[in-house]
Amino acid sequence: MDDVQPTLADLGWRPFFQQQLSLDELTEFSIGRIVEHHRSHIVVLGEQGPVNVLVPPQSDAVCVGDWVLIDAALRLHRCLESQSLFKRKAPGSKVDAQLIAANVDRLFVVCSLNQDFNLSRIERYLALAKEAEVEPIVVLTKADLAADVDDKYQQVQALDPRLMVHAINALDATDLDLLASYCQRGSTLALLGSSGVGKSTLVNGLMGLELQQTNSIRADDGKGRHTTTARALKWLPSGGLLMDTPGMRELQLSECEQGVSDTFSEIVELAEHCRFSDCQHEQEPGCAVQKAIAAGAVAQRRLDSYKKLMREQALNAASLAEKRSKDKAFGKMIGRVQKQSRQNKKGY
Repeated sequence: MDDVQPTLADLGWRPFFQQQLSLDELTEFSIGRIVEHHRSHIVVLGEQGPVNVLVPPQSDAVCVGDWVLIDAALRLHRCLESQSLFKRKAPGSKVDAQLIAANVDRLFVVCSLNQDFNLSRIERYLALAKEAEVEPIVVLTKADLAADVDDKYQQVQALDPRLMVHAINALDATDLDLLASYCQRGSTLALLGSSGVGKSTLVNGLMGLELQQTNSIRADDGKGRHTTTARALKWLPSGGLLMDTPGMRELQLSECEQGVSDTFSEIVELAEHCRFSDCQHEQEPGCAVQKAIAAGAVAQRRLDSYKKLMREQALNAASLAEKRSKDKAFGKMIGRVQKQSRQNKKGY
């Protein structure tokens, strides 16, 4: 994006962000959007072009897609509230939240049609999108390599009749034209998916350039390898913004109850007709969910996935809440110690 001189509107600036600024901030600071996030700095793009900005250690966490204010010395003043935010529990045993992307308008949930095809994984990404109130579009890649495209397409469509689903060959320009309507000027499109599902190939096709290195899949299990290693916003030929993200081998949900409920809305609606308000949808009499499963209206896999994601997000949310409480208590203790130390130096 080094040679791009966009307007703020091109970058996705809207009244939602404008209303967060004071008159003093409008005159004293420059407005820009984070287009790259590195360990040592962020790259912010505004009407003056891209600049490198250092993020003070004490600053709140920021991520690609955030709108920020910077001063004349190219220091971060503050980050504006996000209109949408993707986050997950940090991978591994670390108890923390990891920011993925901010201010996204639409999300491509990318899944390949080879051995890596997984409905439960797609449901995780849908829950993440619905929690952020972002429109999800499922893109099934490598259609040229699969013999059962129609069957898998129907399986995904059955998750939600209103869901937009596309099965494509990312190397075919005609297939890529199916996705062109989502790439509008001033809008931000993000891609999320597991490693090796073809996101980099899809980015190449949408950009019309070989900007992303692509790797072949492993022959033994059909799984791919990491190619994208950092999150960045890219300028599409159509004028929209495209955010590619590294492949996720692990996506644990946290504080995502509404997103999970929206993703499994048919189960939530059926549960309202169960005889008992605390029905666990197992062996209880008068369970409307089990009745629907017995009638073939709802798949048992679907209920199992719903329960698993609800338990997972509740457990991770509770762990994060406990960590925040401990961090807050620790901060107060440090404050008391520092205050007492200052008083001791004054001889009180």
